[in-house]
Amino acid sequence: MDLRENSFPEDFRSQLDLLMRVRRDVRRFRSDPVDEAVLQRCLGAIQLAPSVGLSEPWRIIRIESEAARSAALANFETANAAALAGYSEEKAERYAKLKLSGMREATVQLAIYCDDATSKGHRLGARTMPEMRSYSVVTAVTLFWLSLRAEGLGLGWVSVLDPEQLNRDLDVPDDWKLIGYFCVGHPENVSKTPELEQLGWEQRRHSLPIETR
Repeated sequence: MDLRENSFPEDFRSQLDLLMRVRRDVRRFRSDPVDEAVLQRCLGAIQLAPSVGLSEPWRIIRIESEAARSAALANFETANAAALAGYSEEKAERYAKLKLSGMREATVQLAIYCDDATSKGHRLGARTMPEMRSYSVVTAVTLFWLSLRAEGLGLGWVSVLDPEQLNRDLDVPDDWKLIGYFCVGHPENVSKTPELEQLGWEQRRHSLPIETR
């Protein structure tokens, strides 16, 4: 393909649109093992992500030991119980029915961090907006997520966690900030509609709000 062209072919753009629509946050996984070569190929997409000052602040921990997985699962269950207690009546009943993690089923689990102390990039762009390092990691996760979906895999972002406790359990450096705990595997099903919308928790906007100044 001539990279000087202004756009990709229409068929490619249609497939890209479909990929983004079926990306979905997966909480229900099959037990099939994930092919290691495919996983590594998807992880390679992280290195294609933009990062402020070319700092590449992403740090990845693969959660494989029984002790680490048990600690992470216990962390989620404690945080989830606390979250449930914060709702009442109908909302509490609906929350209790939500499946908010695939940690019991997912064969691959990752904790992805931002190294806020990295000297790489020489603080370019992060001197005035240090949060840009975290945004860079989120962008990298997005590329990883889309790559997984293109390979028929799914990713679930577990945000019901105590990050400080997870940091202690995983013994990470003090300067690392948790961006997310991720479950990876083969999804039970694929849908264009978010599960939270299917279950009536919330509805997506039908249009993008844009303000003018």
